[in-house]
Amino acid sequence: MVFQDVTYNIPVIIWLMESYPRHPPLVFVNPTQDMIIKRPHPFVNPSGVVSIPYLQNWVYPSSNLVELARNLTHYFGRDPPLYARVVRPSNPSPSPTPTSYPPPSTSFPNHNSPVGSSGIRPAIPPRPFQQPPYGSSTVRTEDPAEVYKRNVIDKLVVSLHKDIAGLREARETDVEGLFNAQAVLKQREEQLKQGLKEMQDEKEGLEQQLQMVLMNSDVLEGWLRDNEGKLTNLGNVDVDMAFEPCDNLSKQMLECTASDLALEDVIYSLDKAIQSGAIPFDQYLRNIRLLSREQFFHRATASKVRAAQMQAQVANMAARTSPYAL
Repeated sequence: MVFQDVTYNIPVIIWLMESYPRHPPLVFVNPTQDMIIKRPHPFVNPSGVVSIPYLQNWVYPSSNLVELARNLTHYFGRDPPLYARVVRPSNPSPSPTPTSYPPPSTSFPNHNSPVGSSGIRPAIPPRPFQQPPYGSSTVRTEDPAEVYKRNVIDKLVVSLHKDIAGLREARETDVEGLFNAQAVLKQREEQLKQGLKEMQDEKEGLEQQLQMVLMNSDVLEGWLRDNEGKLTNLGNVDVDMAFEPCDNLSKQMLECTASDLALEDVIYSLDKAIQSGAIPFDQYLRNIRLLSREQFFHRATASKVRAAQMQAQVANMAARTSPYAL
């Protein structure tokens, strides 16, 4: 800093915390054993903590350490925070002149230098450093109160750093737990959405089946009403004439199904015969080949007839949907 056109050095400690540069650093004035802190000082408290407006108005990313050093130089140049401690020599030697010299930590020429109205002098030597002209030996003892104060400040800073680190670790653990819980909740949300979609699809399928059952019930009830009066007039009824197909597709489906089942019975009888040795094996193979070929054609025809019936049934459902929709 520059005080009354003389450059001085102010010992300052700058702590960069983990939150730097988003938050301001901690600045302390660190007086030596032959310095004391000015009390009161507008920007430095008795424990050495510095609080200038630049630190109070710290804004990331515009604020930086270079501007901080300039502001410290400016405010300390206007009002120095440190002053020289009065040191008495242990072996004073008589001197014919009243002129006295400052300790090595100060470089003022004598006590008559006008530094302020109260006569208090800044503690930091100007540049270049000048040794006193007389090598008088002085014994300096460090003030226990200052040593205790510095030790307490260091312990407080270390304890604060540990507390901040522990708090940050705990918060990171909490945040990680919350993220894991959020991932689990999102997974369950997806599962619930998938289950809801499946239930809606199943509901639609059940509604379609319900409409099918209602339509078949109407058909059966109509058939019963039409044929209820014929029971008294029935005598010896031929079984083959008991059921009459309603259309050509049903008739063809009935014939194909009957032929398929009949061929299945014949093949079963041939299997029993070959197991008992009633027919030779080559004759068994020829008959099985012919019956299987004929059964294949009947089943293919039945499959085509079933597809045609399904298409006709869907068209019939579409035509009958409007009465049940109400």
